[in-house]
Amino acid sequence: MDDKDKIVAQGRWLNQLAGADRVLLAAVLGLPLLAGALLVAQAAVLAGVLHRAIVEGAVLTGLLPQVALLATILVVRIALGGFGELAAMRFGEAIKQRLRFDMVVDLLQRSPTWTAARSSGALSSTVLEQVEALDGYFTRYLPAMVQAAILPVAFAVIAFSVDWIVGLLFLISAPLIPVFMALAGWGAEAASRSQAAALNRLSGRFADRLRGLVTLKLFGQEAAETARVRAASEELRVRTMRVMRIAFLSSAVLEFFAALGVAGVALYVGLTFLDLVNVHSTELTLSAGMFLLLMAPEVYQPLRLLAAHYHDRASAKAAVAEIERELDGLPAAVAPVAATAMAGAAEGPASLELRSVAVSDPTGRPVIAEADLTLEPGGRIAILGSSGIGKSTLLEAIAGLRPFSGVIRVDGQALADIDIPELRRHIAMLGQRPRLFVGSIADNIRLGRRDADHAAVRRAAQLARVADFADALPEGLATPLGEDGLGLSGGEIQRIALARLYLRHPRLILLDEPTAHLDVATEALVLDGLAEFARDRTLVVATHSLAVAARMDKVFRIGGGKLLPAPKSTSGDRSMGAA
Repeated sequence: MDDKDKIVAQGRWLNQLAGADRVLLAAVLGLPLLAGALLVAQAAVLAGVLHRAIVEGAVLTGLLPQVALLATILVVRIALGGFGELAAMRFGEAIKQRLRFDMVVDLLQRSPTWTAARSSGALSSTVLEQVEALDGYFTRYLPAMVQAAILPVAFAVIAFSVDWIVGLLFLISAPLIPVFMALAGWGAEAASRSQAAALNRLSGRFADRLRGLVTLKLFGQEAAETARVRAASEELRVRTMRVMRIAFLSSAVLEFFAALGVAGVALYVGLTFLDLVNVHSTELTLSAGMFLLLMAPEVYQPLRLLAAHYHDRASAKAAVAEIERELDGLPAAVAPVAATAMAGAAEGPASLELRSVAVSDPTGRPVIAEADLTLEPGGRIAILGSSGIGKSTLLEAIAGLRPFSGVIRVDGQALADIDIPELRRHIAMLGQRPRLFVGSIADNIRLGRRDADHAAVRRAAQLARVADFADALPEGLATPLGEDGLGLSGGEIQRIALARLYLRHPRLILLDEPTAHLDVATEALVLDGLAEFARDRTLVVATHSLAVAARMDKVFRIGGGKLLPAPKSTSGDRSMGAA
């Protein structure tokens, strides 16, 4: 897709966002137009009051009905303006909330390999700041654009019916303003795009450096990194000022032509009243002249409003381009759909089938060239191999977390044909480096199932042997933890992650080094708990441990990029349920 097609697609996407809430959109666009129509009535009534008071010498009591009508029109216009502002704010907030929801859902459905290759700070900035940059487009620019497209022409036609020279002046001068604004707007859009990219880079750099502050301090790089952040901030300042200069230029162009138009109308009406210009067969009345003078600024006011908010359009287009760049495409609206159930997904273990599966690591280097496997429901296998040979990569592919070629079927259904929520519900995977968050031990276990009660959390903790060390702490399972399990050993973190998995009801379990960092005695106890939980479930374990492999039904080894059957060790005659 070339740049022109991409810009058209981005504009269409913005229009789709705006059209999602037609009621609010109609209010946002319609109320200002209704207020503009009342403006004509207001000018006509005010001109009539002045004509009767000055020319006809009417007393105040005789003018009271017209004055009351004028006051009513003013109150109604103020109310319409207030309702329009309120509708615009609700409209913008609704779009931003819906878009952020769609973006977060889109990010959560992506593979961890995709998110790992991107700056978390830049992604956060995209969801927060770039979406926020769209607010002005929907709440200010869209209403201003509709008013600028309709009201000046309508006002000019009405003025033409009163005096054709003034109407002709409006019809000639008003279209010149958008032409010159568009010329300035092209530069504003390019500058805004550069500014949006600089803002995303700065936000991403700041967030990532903040997360790595301890590492930077340990290696003595805090001063150098401070200088880099300062340079990025200065780049953002320069780009922002460039956008502001172009915005001011656009406003200056508008004010110049608007001032010329208003001055031309005032000069013509004044010279006509002085009888220095006379191109009419009938006399120009004071009422008609005042009406034209009152309407002259209002013809250009919608264009002024458009100029004031024209940079919102440029900022929105730049934000859309940045969203598309960061997310590799614009997010589609997420609509609830009926889940595609896995075959035989009622209860019980799942079957697993791999046919000519090939997987590469994040750098594109082939790791698994050809893996073939048939695992019956309830089967338990171990996958052995040296570090870096592809055990974790293969498990991630089976879990749908990494791209692969070939065919992976769960219960006879291709992985790509299963909805992500359904897949996550029936497949559970525990990686080598589970993530713990700030909170209690129980809170971290409960992440497996947020509605789990204390008794369920306690049972999971006992099954994973978390209770063995948690009960020795003063607060037990309520003991608070630091980020990433600060204060715990690697083996204790792994057991908490296992307990988290035990709160779920998966039909296929994928474990990557589940007993890493454990001594022999603790490993045996943890494997006993795993044996109890894995009963009536299918289990695939990637491990270095021969003690783990000995408890499996079959053992496979990765070699030469293939998954090859391997004999169980001589100590591997014990069943899964053995201690």
